[in-house]
Amino acid sequence: MPIARIATFLMVNSFLSTVGNLGVPVSGALDDDLSTLDIVPKIRTDRSSIARASSDFGHIVEAVPSGVFHPVSPSDIAALIHLSLFQQTPFTVAPRGKGHSSRGQALAPGGIVVDMSSLARGDHDHRVTVSVDGMYVDVGGEQLWIDVLHATLEHGLAPRVWTDYLRITVGGTLSNAGIGGQVFRHGPQISNVHELDVVTGTGDMITCSPIKSSDLFYAALGGLGQFGVITRARVGLEQAPKRVKWVRLAYRDVHSFTADQELLISKASGFDYVEGQVQLNRTLTEGRRSSSFFSASELARLTELAMDTGSPEIYYIEGAVYYDDHSAADVDQKLEALLEELSFVPGFVFARDVPYVQFLDRVGQEEQKLRSAGVWDVPHPWLNLFVPGSRIHDFAAGVFHGILGGTRPVGLILMFPMNRNRWDDRMTSVTPDEDVFYAVGLLRSAVATGDLERLERENEAVLEGGNRVQAVPAAPRLAGGVEAAFRSEMGPGRRAQGHVRPAGDSVARAGGLPIPGSGERRSIGDDRRVLKYILFTLKG
Repeated sequence: MPIARIATFLMVNSFLSTVGNLGVPVSGALDDDLSTLDIVPKIRTDRSSIARASSDFGHIVEAVPSGVFHPVSPSDIAALIHLSLFQQTPFTVAPRGKGHSSRGQALAPGGIVVDMSSLARGDHDHRVTVSVDGMYVDVGGEQLWIDVLHATLEHGLAPRVWTDYLRITVGGTLSNAGIGGQVFRHGPQISNVHELDVVTGTGDMITCSPIKSSDLFYAALGGLGQFGVITRARVGLEQAPKRVKWVRLAYRDVHSFTADQELLISKASGFDYVEGQVQLNRTLTEGRRSSSFFSASELARLTELAMDTGSPEIYYIEGAVYYDDHSAADVDQKLEALLEELSFVPGFVFARDVPYVQFLDRVGQEEQKLRSAGVWDVPHPWLNLFVPGSRIHDFAAGVFHGILGGTRPVGLILMFPMNRNRWDDRMTSVTPDEDVFYAVGLLRSAVATGDLERLERENEAVLEGGNRVQAVPAAPRLAGGVEAAFRSEMGPGRRAQGHVRPAGDSVARAGGLPIPGSGERRSIGDDRRVLKYILFTLKG
């Protein structure tokens, strides 16, 4: 039988440990039809490969796979999935880009991790193809957004929406949503995709779009990898600017901060990018006094402001106006007109004029500093939520004045609004059912003994409070962690329209897959017993 042929190859390649874990029989008739199924030589079991695939960016969950698969084409991934389906008990297959999940979602305990970056080796030119006439780029799911940026800029073009960090994969962010400061105008990255190639949980390779296999198209975008592996995406482009007027504006209170943010995202013309940050004051008064954006003298001024407010926190709006040679003469006037409408603390405008690439890659530059300081590869118990606009003040009071009021975290707290009408309800991503909702990201790091446990306790408290203000997890925490508080009360959210069933349809329940945020008591993680063939991945 086919499995015996694979087992023979595994034995020859010193792969006995994997055979045992995958449940592959080591005896039986050989099937000559498998002679072209070149899977086994692409599976690595050396200690270094296994170690790298056993953890992720979160450094919280660890799960040891039996092997790491290095495909050279999407058909290799399909063949691996077919191999799994032939088993009496299919083994786990987990695609991994940069492993930027935070709680083991890209891990495969006892199974096979697919190293997606292998797809780019030897065929890079054909994995990023720009169509100037069509205003789109065809890009492999394994490609990093930073490489997509450079490839499209060669033609004077760029995607409309960017995540803050660009050294993650296209397939990874599209499996979530892909949000950043441009979402209020253009929607998330998943709203800017024209076509996908997907390897489904049954090993089928399908090209899908809004008019072709549309159920799969809308399910895969924001579907957390449950419906297959994205191996190619066609992403819309626009004319790329050359430079950016980049500003940060300081606020004493959450009411003026949120009012100004919501004013900015309501404008048809204004800032091209809007995000916000919460600065807990103890991080200014007692923390490290350095910043990639603020100078030492600016930090000193902000520290004085923090002490004068008597509040546990201050706020920043971060905005950007893009411009090129044609609009350069008017950009300062445009920015001044925008600032006149806002209610930031007088005199607390901090502005930079930088190249477009430098602005988009700002977190990548910060990464190098954190790596040098030894605080990049540490546990990251990150928590991301979508909070209804009508409840954001209650959330801020409970979390920033209450739960986190006396803390001094290492990391970043993001808080910025988005327009729900820029999201496509046909996709599986879930948002609060209000016209304006906020992304809140507690992006904190555990750098000292006891930090991880304390941050996890605080996250649990935030989640409990999130229930009361109808917050929705921006990325359900499927492996470990603290998703339990949301299993039965995730608040009202929008779910995919129509009957969408997961890949591996033959093993799905008649009612289809419960969508995160639908209010159902069963979490996605509980369906793993039944949905054996579904592939999970998060964040590239």
